[in-house]
Parts: sequence; structure tokens; C-alpha cells
Amino acid sequence: MRVTDDRYARDWVRLDLAVRMIQHEARTCTIRTWTGLSDDRIRKLYRTYVRLAPDAGVRRHRGKSPSQVGFFLKNRETRRQAALLAGLCARLGLLAARRAGAARPRTVPTMQWGGLFCAAYEAYLALGSAQRLSFEHACYLLDALERSAEVALQECPSCGALMVADLLRVQARVCTFCELEPVPRTAPASPSH
Repeated sequence: MRVTDDRYARDWVRLDLAVRMIQHEARTCTIRTWTGLSDDRIRKLYRTYVRLAPDAGVRRHRGKSPSQVGFFLKNRETRRQAALLAGLCARLGLLAARRAGAARPRTVPTMQWGGLFCAAYEAYLALGSAQRLSFEHACYLLDALERSAEVALQECPSCGALMVADLLRVQARVCTFCELEPVPRTAPASPSH
């Protein structure tokens, strides 16, 4: 193998990841961060490989990426979806060090990391229920979980299921399934005569 073959292989992986992210409707700034491609190159990839495809249906989103943690906590279904996606990310090792409690700097996205994240997101989409999390929301969820400032991936103290826990919440944290279960009440002890 010649030295240049390795460079072409890296470029191919970079372009492949960019097209994959475009198909998931990632914003240009996210694609640029993960792949190192220029904005112009990303736009050309979109025009060449995605926009001209007859069945693509891919939109280009403009503006800032999501940045509100409250989005993941607003209702039960969104919390379930966030827990599902976070669990898939953890299963692929994207959150493993954080769940084990190891202190480490935040992950700098690499092409390998991006490929794993895309695999987690694609698995999330394949599960089929009403997906509420866009690719950009999924990216922000992973970032928020990694920072562990407002939310964290934890086990439900009641049933052991993974959940995205609101760290700023004062009340006890349980998963969305345990929230629906009625709280067993103990009957008052009857006085014995």
C-alpha cells in the first residue's frame, strides 16, 4: 500500500460520514465539527448526493442547534425517547466512561465517534415508535449527558431501567414507567384491643 492510499481512505470515510449526517438532516456546523470538511464542500455534497436523489426528502436546517435541556424533560414520551437514545449511545460505548463515574474531559468528536453516533441514531430510528428527537437534538442530548450538569443517565431506583434524570429536580427521580405505577399505600394499623 502506498502512503497516499491511507490519505484517500481517510477522505472517503470523512465524505461518507458527511453524507450520512446530511441524510439525517444535520446542520452544516455539526457536520463541519465532526468531519473537518469546509462549509462549501458540505453544501456541494448535499447538492450532488442528496438533493438530486428523487426520494431523498432531506431538508437543510438553518440557524442554531438545539441548546435547551428542558426539551428532553418536557413530557413522558420525550423522556422515554431520550432514555432510549441515551441507552443506545451507552451500549455503543459513547457514554461508558461517564456512566462508570470516571472523570474525563468532554469527548471531541472524531470520525470514528461520529460513525458510532450515527449507528446509535439509526438504531433509534429503526425501533420505529414516534421519534421525537431529531439528529441535532440527539447530538445535544449526548453532549448534555456528557457534561452531567443538568441531566445524567442513571438507573431508576425503583426498577433499574435507564433513564435521563433531571439533576436539578428536588423530588425523587424515577423512570417514566414507574411514574405511571400507583404508589402502594400502607393501610393504617388497626388498634388491637
